[in-house]
Amino acid sequence: MENDLIYAGLAAVLGGFVNAVAGGGTLITFPVLTALGIPPVAANVTNTVALCPGYFGGTVAQLSDLKTTGKNIWLLLLIGFLGGLTGGLILITTNEKIFTFLIPYLIMFGALLLAFQPYIKKIFLYKNYTDKTYYNKILSIILIIPAALYGGYFGAGLGVILLAVLGLYIEQPLTKINALKQAISLCVNIAAAILFIFSGYVYWYYALIMAICAIIGGICGGLVIKKINTEIFRWIVVAVGIIISIYYFIK
Repeated sequence: MENDLIYAGLAAVLGGFVNAVAGGGTLITFPVLTALGIPPVAANVTNTVALCPGYFGGTVAQLSDLKTTGKNIWLLLLIGFLGGLTGGLILITTNEKIFTFLIPYLIMFGALLLAFQPYIKKIFLYKNYTDKTYYNKILSIILIIPAALYGGYFGAGLGVILLAVLGLYIEQPLTKINALKQAISLCVNIAAAILFIFSGYVYWYYALIMAICAIIGGICGGLVIKKINTEIFRWIVVAVGIIISIYYFIK
């Protein structure tokens, strides 16, 4: 049991770091929890509760950037909260067999989102639209709704989706967009975590250890994001995600 908690804690440090730097921390932590013998739905619920503080740590570390990201931040945070709550509700009412079947597809989806991160933003940009800024602003708000739902349900790749959507109209450096992405991700996960706390699915020994470790990882990631090569780091996470999804496909 002690060794299992150590493994879970180390995974949470890395997961919190990955979420702050590139997104996709769930690709690390969720497979570790299932490998430790926790049923898939309970592992996902425990993972969400555990990583929530890591999002808080990353948000605090980027607070100065967050304050200059625009006027609609509270609307975006509210959408994230409500979407996360709804996605979490869908998860805990999902049959275990159905969720187990979906696992490799969800992990592969998250990994591919991370792989194509630089191109996703370009797909949604409408450069020839006569009122691009207003149009993309409305579009981004609409697209955050399904993104938040997905984040509450599983979450791997949520940061990538949010970066692409927010990049539609926020004409600011990536670090500022990343700060807003981190704050919305925090709201999505807080909403789901509040619901999950009362669901009976949380493995509390793992969740508490991982929560502390996720804070450490999130703060470290938020502090070093400007100093590391995020491209190399992103592709490492992508490779890990694809390998894990293949494992679940053939399992």
